Amino acid sequence: MSRSTLKTTAINAEIRKAQAAAATLPVAAGKKGAPKDKAAAAAPKDKAAAAAPKGAGEIRIIGGQWKRTRLPVAQRPGLRPTPDRVRETLFNWLGQDLTGWRCLDAFSGTGALGLEAASRGAAAVQLVESDAALVAQLHTLQQRLSATAVRVQRGDGIAALKQAAPASIDLVLLDPPFDSDLFVAALQAASKAVAAQGFVYLEAPRAWTDDELAASGLVLYRHLKAGAVHAHLLQRSA
Repeated sequence: MSRSTLKTTAINAEIRKAQAAAATLPVAAGKKGAPKDKAAAAAPKDKAAAAAPKGAGEIRIIGGQWKRTRLPVAQRPGLRPTPDRVRETLFNWLGQDLTGWRCLDAFSGTGALGLEAASRGAAAVQLVESDAALVAQLHTLQQRLSATAVRVQRGDGIAALKQAAPASIDLVLLDPPFDSDLFVAALQAASKAVAAQGFVYLEAPRAWTDDELAASGLVLYRHLKAGAVHAHLLQRSA
Protein backbone atom coordinates (compact mmCIF):
# COMPACT_ATOMS: atom_id res chain seq x y z
CA MET A 1 0.00 0.00 0.00
CA SER A 2 1.36 3.41 -0.96
CA ARG A 3 2.04 6.18 1.53
CA SER A 4 -0.72 8.35 -0.02
CA THR A 5 -3.26 5.53 0.46
CA LEU A 6 -2.24 5.07 4.10
CA LYS A 7 -2.56 8.81 4.71
CA THR A 8 -6.05 8.95 3.17
CA THR A 9 -7.22 5.94 5.21
CA ALA A 10 -5.97 7.56 8.44
CA ILE A 11 -7.75 10.84 7.68
CA ASN A 12 -11.04 9.06 6.92
CA ALA A 13 -10.77 7.15 10.21
CA GLU A 14 -10.28 10.41 12.13
CA ILE A 15 -13.34 11.98 10.39
CA ARG A 16 -15.54 8.97 11.29
CA LYS A 17 -14.32 9.12 14.89
CA ALA A 18 -15.16 12.85 15.16
CA GLN A 19 -18.64 12.32 13.61
CA ALA A 20 -19.40 9.52 16.10
CA ALA A 21 -18.37 11.71 19.05
CA ALA A 22 -20.49 14.62 17.80
CA ALA A 23 -23.60 12.42 17.52
CA THR A 24 -23.52 11.81 21.29
CA LEU A 25 -23.54 15.55 22.18
CA PRO A 26 -26.81 17.56 22.83
CA VAL A 27 -28.05 19.77 20.00
CA ALA A 28 -26.47 23.21 20.33
CA ALA A 29 -28.81 26.15 20.97
CA GLY A 30 -27.98 29.16 18.85
CA LYS A 31 -27.13 31.27 21.96
CA LYS A 32 -25.97 30.41 25.42
CA GLY A 33 -29.02 29.91 27.62
CA ALA A 34 -31.48 29.97 24.67
CA PRO A 35 -34.35 27.41 24.55
CA LYS A 36 -33.60 24.18 22.66
CA ASP A 37 -36.69 24.23 20.45
CA LYS A 38 -39.31 26.58 19.00
CA ALA A 39 -42.04 25.43 21.36
CA ALA A 40 -39.94 26.32 24.39
CA ALA A 41 -39.04 29.68 22.87
CA ALA A 42 -42.70 30.54 22.23
CA ALA A 43 -43.98 29.54 25.66
CA PRO A 44 -43.11 32.74 27.61
CA LYS A 45 -44.53 34.97 24.88
CA ASP A 46 -47.74 32.93 24.66
CA LYS A 47 -48.12 33.05 28.45
CA ALA A 48 -47.72 36.83 28.49
CA ALA A 49 -50.22 37.23 25.66
CA ALA A 50 -52.75 35.09 27.47
CA ALA A 51 -52.33 37.16 30.65
CA ALA A 52 -52.98 40.49 28.89
CA PRO A 53 -56.72 41.32 28.74
CA LYS A 54 -57.89 41.86 25.19
CA GLY A 55 -59.29 45.32 24.47
CA ALA A 56 -57.76 46.86 27.59
CA GLY A 57 -55.67 49.99 27.18
CA GLU A 58 -55.66 53.69 27.84
CA ILE A 59 -55.97 57.11 26.25
CA ARG A 60 -54.91 60.53 27.50
CA ILE A 61 -56.58 63.88 28.03
CA ILE A 62 -54.92 66.09 25.44
CA GLY A 63 -55.50 69.62 26.76
CA GLY A 64 -56.27 71.85 29.72
CA GLN A 65 -55.41 71.44 33.40
CA TRP A 66 -55.43 67.63 33.23
CA LYS A 67 -53.37 67.37 30.07
CA ARG A 68 -51.65 63.96 29.69
CA THR A 69 -53.83 62.38 32.40
CA ARG A 70 -54.36 58.73 31.52
CA LEU A 71 -57.87 57.35 31.13
CA PRO A 72 -58.36 53.56 31.20
CA VAL A 73 -60.18 51.92 28.30
CA ALA A 74 -62.03 48.79 29.36
CA GLN A 75 -63.12 45.96 27.09
CA ARG A 76 -66.82 46.69 26.73
CA PRO A 77 -69.18 46.09 23.79
CA GLY A 78 -69.38 49.15 21.55
CA LEU A 79 -66.80 51.12 23.55
CA ARG A 80 -64.75 53.15 21.08
CA PRO A 81 -62.99 56.20 22.51
CA THR A 82 -62.85 59.31 20.34
CA PRO A 83 -59.42 59.42 18.63
CA ASP A 84 -56.88 62.00 19.80
CA ARG A 85 -56.86 63.79 16.45
CA VAL A 86 -60.63 64.18 16.49
CA ARG A 87 -60.72 65.46 20.08
CA GLU A 88 -57.95 67.93 19.35
CA THR A 89 -59.79 69.23 16.27
CA LEU A 90 -63.11 69.47 18.12
CA PHE A 91 -61.71 71.64 20.90
CA ASN A 92 -59.82 73.76 18.39
CA TRP A 93 -63.19 74.41 16.72
CA LEU A 94 -64.63 75.35 20.12
CA GLY A 95 -61.75 77.70 20.93
CA GLN A 96 -60.08 75.58 23.65
CA ASP A 97 -61.25 77.79 26.56
CA LEU A 98 -64.63 76.54 27.80
CA THR A 99 -64.70 78.58 31.01
CA GLY A 100 -68.23 78.75 32.39
CA TRP A 101 -69.76 76.34 29.86
CA ARG A 102 -72.46 73.82 30.80
CA CYS A 103 -71.91 70.47 29.09
CA LEU A 104 -73.66 67.12 28.86
CA ASP A 105 -71.85 64.00 27.58
CA ALA A 106 -74.77 61.70 26.79
CA PHE A 107 -72.85 58.49 25.98
CA SER A 108 -69.79 58.98 28.15
CA GLY A 109 -67.98 55.62 27.90
CA THR A 110 -64.43 56.42 29.01
CA GLY A 111 -65.45 60.01 29.78
CA ALA A 112 -62.84 61.34 27.34
CA LEU A 113 -65.04 64.00 25.73
CA GLY A 114 -66.66 65.30 28.90
CA LEU A 115 -63.40 65.31 30.85
CA GLU A 116 -61.69 67.19 28.01
CA ALA A 117 -64.39 69.87 28.40
CA ALA A 118 -63.94 70.00 32.19
CA SER A 119 -60.16 70.14 31.77
CA ARG A 120 -60.66 73.32 29.72
CA GLY A 121 -62.68 75.12 32.37
CA ALA A 122 -66.30 74.05 31.85
CA ALA A 123 -68.38 75.02 34.88
CA ALA A 124 -70.61 71.94 34.86
CA VAL A 125 -70.12 68.63 33.03
CA GLN A 126 -72.69 65.86 33.29
CA LEU A 127 -71.35 62.42 32.30
CA VAL A 128 -74.20 60.01 31.53
CA GLU A 129 -73.47 56.30 31.00
CA SER A 130 -75.67 53.19 31.18
CA ASP A 131 -72.95 50.56 31.78
CA ALA A 132 -72.46 50.00 35.52
CA ALA A 133 -68.77 49.09 35.24
CA LEU A 134 -68.01 52.21 33.20
CA VAL A 135 -69.99 54.36 35.65
CA ALA A 136 -67.85 53.01 38.50
CA GLN A 137 -64.72 53.83 36.49
CA LEU A 138 -65.99 57.35 35.85
CA HIS A 139 -66.65 57.86 39.57
CA THR A 140 -63.07 56.78 40.30
CA LEU A 141 -61.70 59.25 37.75
CA GLN A 142 -63.87 62.06 39.08
CA GLN A 143 -62.55 61.50 42.59
CA ARG A 144 -58.95 61.07 41.48
CA LEU A 145 -59.01 64.38 39.61
CA SER A 146 -61.02 66.15 42.33
CA ALA A 147 -63.23 67.23 39.45
CA THR A 148 -65.87 69.19 41.35
CA ALA A 149 -67.47 70.44 38.13
CA VAL A 150 -68.10 66.87 36.93
CA ARG A 151 -71.20 64.89 37.85
CA VAL A 152 -71.43 61.20 36.94
CA GLN A 153 -74.88 59.73 36.37
CA ARG A 154 -75.86 56.19 35.51
CA GLY A 155 -78.74 56.21 33.08
CA ASP A 156 -79.97 56.85 29.56
CA GLY A 157 -78.30 59.75 27.78
CA ILE A 158 -81.31 60.62 25.65
CA ALA A 159 -83.56 60.67 28.72
CA ALA A 160 -81.06 62.97 30.45
CA LEU A 161 -81.23 65.37 27.50
CA LYS A 162 -85.02 65.34 27.60
CA GLN A 163 -84.95 66.11 31.33
CA ALA A 164 -82.65 69.10 30.85
CA ALA A 165 -84.27 72.52 30.76
CA PRO A 166 -84.79 73.74 27.18
CA ALA A 167 -81.85 75.70 25.73
CA SER A 168 -79.84 75.21 28.94
CA ILE A 169 -76.70 73.43 27.71
CA ASP A 170 -73.78 75.08 25.93
CA LEU A 171 -72.24 71.86 24.60
CA VAL A 172 -73.96 68.52 24.02
CA LEU A 173 -71.61 65.61 23.26
CA LEU A 174 -73.12 62.69 21.32
CA ASP A 175 -71.07 59.56 20.62
CA PRO A 176 -73.55 56.65 20.54
CA PRO A 177 -72.41 53.10 19.66
CA PHE A 178 -71.95 53.04 15.91
CA ASP A 179 -74.17 49.97 15.47
CA SER A 180 -77.08 51.49 17.44
CA ASP A 181 -80.27 53.19 16.24
CA LEU A 182 -79.97 56.04 18.75
CA PHE A 183 -78.74 58.79 16.45
CA VAL A 184 -82.02 60.41 15.38
CA ALA A 185 -83.53 60.41 18.87
CA ALA A 186 -80.29 61.76 20.33
CA LEU A 187 -80.12 64.60 17.80
CA GLN A 188 -83.75 65.56 18.37
CA ALA A 189 -83.30 65.64 22.14
CA ALA A 190 -80.02 67.56 21.83
CA SER A 191 -81.53 70.25 19.60
CA LYS A 192 -84.06 71.10 22.32
CA ALA A 193 -81.55 71.04 25.18
CA VAL A 194 -78.78 73.09 23.54
CA ALA A 195 -78.60 76.85 23.98
CA ALA A 196 -79.26 79.15 21.03
CA GLN A 197 -75.54 79.88 20.56
CA GLY A 198 -74.42 76.49 21.83
CA PHE A 199 -73.05 73.45 20.01
CA VAL A 200 -73.91 69.80 19.50
CA TYR A 201 -71.05 67.43 18.73
CA LEU A 202 -72.01 64.27 16.84
CA GLU A 203 -69.66 61.36 16.19
CA ALA A 204 -70.97 58.84 13.65
CA PRO A 205 -69.85 56.18 11.14
CA ARG A 206 -71.03 58.33 8.20
CA ALA A 207 -71.60 61.95 7.26
CA TRP A 208 -75.08 63.26 8.01
CA THR A 209 -76.74 65.28 5.25
CA ASP A 210 -78.10 68.80 5.64
CA ASP A 211 -81.65 67.49 5.17
CA GLU A 212 -81.23 64.84 7.89
CA LEU A 213 -79.86 67.42 10.31
CA ALA A 214 -82.56 69.95 9.43
CA ALA A 215 -85.22 67.40 10.39
CA SER A 216 -83.83 67.59 13.95
CA GLY A 217 -83.57 71.39 13.91
CA LEU A 218 -79.78 71.48 13.47
CA VAL A 219 -77.29 72.79 10.91
CA LEU A 220 -73.70 71.77 10.20
CA TYR A 221 -71.00 74.11 11.48
CA ARG A 222 -67.87 71.96 10.97
CA HIS A 223 -67.14 68.43 9.72
CA LEU A 224 -64.09 66.13 9.85
CA LYS A 225 -63.51 62.60 8.60
CA ALA A 226 -60.75 60.66 10.36
CA GLY A 227 -60.59 57.00 9.40
CA ALA A 228 -64.00 55.46 10.08
CA VAL A 229 -65.10 58.43 12.21
CA HIS A 230 -67.20 61.37 11.00
CA ALA A 231 -67.09 64.25 13.46
CA HIS A 232 -69.84 66.87 13.15
CA LEU A 233 -70.10 70.14 15.05
CA LEU A 234 -73.68 71.36 14.85
CA GLN A 235 -75.77 74.35 15.92
CA ARG A 236 -79.47 75.01 16.22
CA SER A 237 -81.23 76.18 13.08
CA ALA A 238 -82.00 79.88 12.99
